[in-house]
Amino acid sequence: MKKGFLSVVLASALAVSLPFSAMASEKHSVSYYESLVNKGVVPADAKLEAYVSAEEFINYALTELTYQHGSEYMREEIKNQWVRKGELEDQKALINRGEAARILIRALGVEKKEESLEDYVKTAEGLGILEKGYWAKQPVKLHDVVTIFENYKKAATKDIDNKGVKEISVEDFMKNPGDLAHQLSPDGNYISYASDWESRLNVFVQKMNGEGKPVRVTSSKDRDIAGFLWKDDQILYQKDNGGDENFHIYSSSFNGHEEKDLTPYAGVTVDILSTLQGVKDEILITMNKEDATVFDVYKLNIKTGKTTHVAKNPGNIAGWLADRDGKIRIALESDGVESTVLYRETEEEEFKPFIKTKAGETVSPITFSKDNKSIYALSNKDRDKIEFVKYDLTGKEEIIFSNPNVDVSGVLYDSEQDKLLFGAYITDKVHYKFFDEEFEKTFKHIQGKLKVSESEFWIDDFNKEKTKFIVSVSSDKVFGEYYYYDSTTDELTELANLSPWLDSENLADMHSISYKSRDGLIIHGYLTLPKNKKAENLPLIVNPHGGPWARDIWGFNQEVQLLANRGYAVLQVNFRSSTGYGKEFLDAGNKQWGLKIQDDITDGVQWAINQGIADPDRIGIYGASFGGYATLAGITFTPDLYKAAVDYVGVSNIFTLLDTVPPYWETMRNMFYERVGHPEKDKELLTAVSPVFHADKIKTPLFVAQGANDPRVNKAESDQIVEALRKRGVDVEYMVKDNEGHGFANEENRIEFYNAMIKFLDSHLK
Repeated sequence: MKKGFLSVVLASALAVSLPFSAMASEKHSVSYYESLVNKGVVPADAKLEAYVSAEEFINYALTELTYQHGSEYMREEIKNQWVRKGELEDQKALINRGEAARILIRALGVEKKEESLEDYVKTAEGLGILEKGYWAKQPVKLHDVVTIFENYKKAATKDIDNKGVKEISVEDFMKNPGDLAHQLSPDGNYISYASDWESRLNVFVQKMNGEGKPVRVTSSKDRDIAGFLWKDDQILYQKDNGGDENFHIYSSSFNGHEEKDLTPYAGVTVDILSTLQGVKDEILITMNKEDATVFDVYKLNIKTGKTTHVAKNPGNIAGWLADRDGKIRIALESDGVESTVLYRETEEEEFKPFIKTKAGETVSPITFSKDNKSIYALSNKDRDKIEFVKYDLTGKEEIIFSNPNVDVSGVLYDSEQDKLLFGAYITDKVHYKFFDEEFEKTFKHIQGKLKVSESEFWIDDFNKEKTKFIVSVSSDKVFGEYYYYDSTTDELTELANLSPWLDSENLADMHSISYKSRDGLIIHGYLTLPKNKKAENLPLIVNPHGGPWARDIWGFNQEVQLLANRGYAVLQVNFRSSTGYGKEFLDAGNKQWGLKIQDDITDGVQWAINQGIADPDRIGIYGASFGGYATLAGITFTPDLYKAAVDYVGVSNIFTLLDTVPPYWETMRNMFYERVGHPEKDKELLTAVSPVFHADKIKTPLFVAQGANDPRVNKAESDQIVEALRKRGVDVEYMVKDNEGHGFANEENRIEFYNAMIKFLDSHLK
């Protein structure tokens, strides 16, 4: 290998000798160069003395310095952060040291007041990224790139002593949070919120001006309040019994002296359809009281509890929508695969087909326009991505908001203005597009006062005049903080911190990642690395999400932070069938449980191993619900990959899963058959991918946890796999809670479970 970083053209002009540090590091650089080749950062046939273009340097940097190895649009997003408008306009041209330094300083997040390329070089030299003694406009060779990247990695990890951080107790991660879910009363004079009482989340009300003590208006001792809202001067809240998910609606008087179960029907689950603004004492609810498999619409008097039938479900209606006057004029007819949005002009008329969808398509009506002449919806009809659209009452569609790379994840619609304020979408994090200049100005003003990124900020509630706002801040390392903002005084007041006992400085960063699956599909996900640990040869926990028709997102995750605090890297994979990435990606997971879905997870683990992040001898897997199934499938079908596994309310037998779904999921049964498999037509497939039938392959130590009242994944799912393994003499830890359902909601049970889980994982992976 030739020594020297100077081009032939510049050699005579630069009367300086080759820096000793570069000469001394060459042997080490050869090893590092080989690692770059092995990881696919640079081509194996690349010549170290070749000059590098801006395009090549950026691609090398994106591959080596980020975790985006598959997603072109994520690489483009990062590139746009590194290279701003007017810079590197010809990316085919050779890159020089100053331009490279500017990219590296931005990638490292230490840019300050640099203006010229010479400034960036000086900063990079000060950090040890660039060798000293060369001009800013000197072209860069591949040999330089190798040394620069190696130096960059050293600079990025210079403060890491590999000792980790102080251990935080399981109790501190898993106990009930502080005050949360703040809401304004309709008159804007009070704030309601949930807070801990008797180890359960209950509802409290506080005067807006802070006068007087908060008043507790609910007294639940057996179960957390699941949700609450204002109706006039009443608080309405939902609660189930021991995790059975049969949610009832309760009312509480303003002073909390009187609580009442408004829907006291055994085996019935209730939801609020509309609060009927402007209608005193009445709301619209859906309830499966007459037929356990479907939901009818009722008008409920919140003072007396009297219910009046409004709309009868003939057996195939999966959802309802009321217009702005509280009239039921939209119904979603579905056989679980194909659906039709039905419409009627008045409640006296029959429903008629409005919009038809094919398998895999969805049209989800959200609200009527103010004049009741249009409806707004989220739709992927005749397209791949879900978009925010408007339909007139002839079915003519107008696209209002979309993103070319991902589904629209949500919108904020102002019913008073009859206007979309912003739309949200999630790539690496949550991002927004604004449709109202005044609201955008207010949003960014409060965001600026809090000094956070848009992805960390949310407007939770505001009054009709938009002068009073409840806002919150949350991130990967901040559980949540609530604030009250008054635009008339420009005052921002802190209301609550969900976990003041957790120091964000000791919590771990969550990184967005992407890679290609073995069949070429782009898989996105998140990698959380333990604080003060180098990302090298770490014990890894892969944590598949539930659903599987859901997705992981960037943000605070108590489980992930607990594991990272104990020194584990945590990998979360949005495998095929995850939502958010379009219809094609979702459908790619159809009938792929234990097959290509599992391959995506396995490929993610292998990616982490290939990157040098994960120790192949210390890989564990933990998941809940479908994630529990993926855990069992992982240790069944790739038994040599995992050294420990934790299955939390997971599926072991797809036949019994399909046979025991809650009755009110009956309208979705065909969807399960389409996406998972039919118990008769696909009997061979479901037998092949149900872990319980292949328990003889399992040799990985296993810990199973289950709620006895789980209506989604019946306790029998866990019983079966535990029994099958114990018959073989395999020791399985099994925790069952009789007062829990699909996951442990009660504080004491959560704490016990996670203490046991950490002890189990540590015993096998450390």
